[in-house]
Amino acid sequence: MSPEPIKEDRPVLVPGAHIADPAPLGLAGFALTTFVLSAVNAGWVPATVEPVVFGLALAYGGIAQFAAGLWEFAKGNTFGATAFCSYGMFWVSFWWLTGHTDLSGAGTDVNKGIGLYLLVWGIFTAYMTIAALRVNAAVLAVFVLLTITFLVLAWGEFATSSGIHKLGGYLGLLTAIAAWYASLAGVSAFTWGRQVFPVRPLNQPR
Repeated sequence: MSPEPIKEDRPVLVPGAHIADPAPLGLAGFALTTFVLSAVNAGWVPATVEPVVFGLALAYGGIAQFAAGLWEFAKGNTFGATAFCSYGMFWVSFWWLTGHTDLSGAGTDVNKGIGLYLLVWGIFTAYMTIAALRVNAAVLAVFVLLTITFLVLAWGEFATSSGIHKLGGYLGLLTAIAAWYASLAGVSAFTWGRQVFPVRPLNQPR
């Protein structure tokens, strides 16, 4: 009878274990930029000050959030990588669309173009919401609210309704608050060494 093979206890390698959790950064970049833009959409401040969003859209909502997505790739988190890289590029595209694109040639059809732009982002967010059902309740709340926000803003553009557009702004404010909460929960869990702010984990993949 041949001897049994010697079993070696080898540590399980976790992808990107040496990298800090990038999710709080990505959520914070998204939340802050969304809050400022939504304050304009909701009519809290005059629409003439909307250019203050451009720098945030490029630097914090765009570049910082995209970087968080790349770190999520390194950690093996497909959901986080897809979300943060996508919404990071959403803000970069918003910065380019609103600050560097001449849409005067579209005439009265400009609302249809912007409505389509918002609609497809709503569709993307809707299927990301399905994936978020396996993350936690805090992140799920962000995606549910964001889906509704995009769809309402798109509706407002297609209908050329300032009232619906303002409603989308208020929904955006709620979305930003939810994202800030999720970011706070993540970063405080690191500094306190425990989950101070509950996020209620949902069913994880088997």
